Amino acid sequence: KNIFSGCSSLEKVSIPSSITSFEISTFDGCSSLSQITIPSSVTTIGVWSFSGCSSLSEIEIPSSITSIGNYVFKGCTSLTRIVIPSSVTTIGNQTFLRCSSLTEIELPSSLTLIGNFAFRECSSLIKIKIPSSVIVIGEGCFMQCSSLEEVNIPASITSIQKETFENCKSLKRIEIHSSVTKVGYNAFKGCCSLK
Repeated sequence: KNIFSGCSSLEKVSIPSSITSFEISTFDGCSSLSQITIPSSVTTIGVWSFSGCSSLSEIEIPSSITSIGNYVFKGCTSLTRIVIPSSVTTIGNQTFLRCSSLTEIELPSSLTLIGNFAFRECSSLIKIKIPSSVIVIGEGCFMQCSSLEEVNIPASITSIQKETFENCKSLKRIEIHSSVTKVGYNAFKGCCSLK
């Protein structure tokens, strides 16, 4: 773990196909890292792996990955777009926290769980489509996504957790299905554009 952690001048890394996993905090704090290709041999991306890689603008996750763990892309403030492959079933807690330049993300139909605060403070995210396969959206998941205008809650969701959309000031419309039996406190607090 912490193999390249804090290497703030590291700009580019070529990963050989012999690597099968990124351990905890592999590139944590590599603030100049702007380009990396993850080979299909990698099956595990450990927690905090790319946290604080503030120059990383785009990354492709290979289909060998089934889960994106906690804090993996936390604070990747230059990340604008990410495509999550259909192999991924879970997104961990705070995975994309403070990815403030993220405008677009594609969620696969294989996804079943989105963790707590997963997209919190993704302040450039305008729209997101949650697939019908998702059965859990964690608490505070979209909290302070101040540009988010539109989001769907699929019929597979039975509970909207606390603070899920708190301070989503641009949110104009949301449809809640009859499948929802519980709405947590502050779920829509500060959503001043809802009509």
